[in-house]
Amino acid sequence: MESITLGQNSVSVTPLCLGTWAWGDKLFWNYGNGYGSEQVEQAFNAAIEAGITFFDTAEVYGLGLSEELLGKFMKNTDKEVQIATKFGPLPWRFSAESVSEALTESLKRLQVQQIALYQVHWPFTFFMSQETLMNALATEVEKGRIKTIGVSNYSQSQMQEAHQILARRGIPLAVNQVRYSLLTRQVESQGIIATAKRLGVKILAYSPLAQGLLTGKYSLDSNINPTGARSIDPRFNKDNLQKIEPVISLLRNIGEKYSRTPAQVALNWLIAQGNVIPISGVKTAEQVQQNAGAVDWKLSDDEVTRLNEISRPWLN
Repeated sequence: MESITLGQNSVSVTPLCLGTWAWGDKLFWNYGNGYGSEQVEQAFNAAIEAGITFFDTAEVYGLGLSEELLGKFMKNTDKEVQIATKFGPLPWRFSAESVSEALTESLKRLQVQQIALYQVHWPFTFFMSQETLMNALATEVEKGRIKTIGVSNYSQSQMQEAHQILARRGIPLAVNQVRYSLLTRQVESQGIIATAKRLGVKILAYSPLAQGLLTGKYSLDSNINPTGARSIDPRFNKDNLQKIEPVISLLRNIGEKYSRTPAQVALNWLIAQGNVIPISGVKTAEQVQQNAGAVDWKLSDDEVTRLNEISRPWLN
């Protein structure tokens, strides 16, 4: 499997990242009801077997449990695993010391001495400026506790500011993690994608399947009703399912040519953008195996163009 470099030849990762928000989270994903540690450990092992060794987590996922589970699972493999986790800039965290303290706790939960990619979860400043935050992260790179720095949900201007602050310390901004899929392309029209490419910042695309909409599972004729948070999400109502049907239909048609699912085609479209790594959330080994089918093949330029055109309504 090909690899992608984050930062300046610093961290080599797989072209698909697996998201672990659901690992331990009871509020949104209802962890412990229908799946638990056994299932997510099987998912981890399936990923390693498939050659996918890049995982995204955060200190707030399961209130630390996601990091703890990853730390435990990593102890049982001899493969090199790359972990991306996130710092939450909360109101009571207003000093450089608070960044260091949060990192220390993440390192303990993950049972590692160094984190491959440490990201700022939201662009909130509250009582700590971006200058203070980015310089605190730069210091941790110099200490060797993190290898690369990323941000998440940063606008074009916020990303540029973070990049400039870090550049003064001689450290590149490696990543901006944003919501990005065929049904959420606003980051293109907002200039985030083009600016990231110009600055050498990789895009980590979360929710690349639009919470499952791009799998085709929730079509008008499927008779599968969304549950949990999806049941109150207007994107899953009949009107919106009708609106996205042309996109799903094209994904199916292209997928038939390659013997791939709509989801695998949708993930490959993101990879085809050239500076994008999709983060696909997984809970089971079966989901990992499905997602692994998105790599090691390529859509044609014409197919990428057709998908671009049919998803144009979601640029704004």
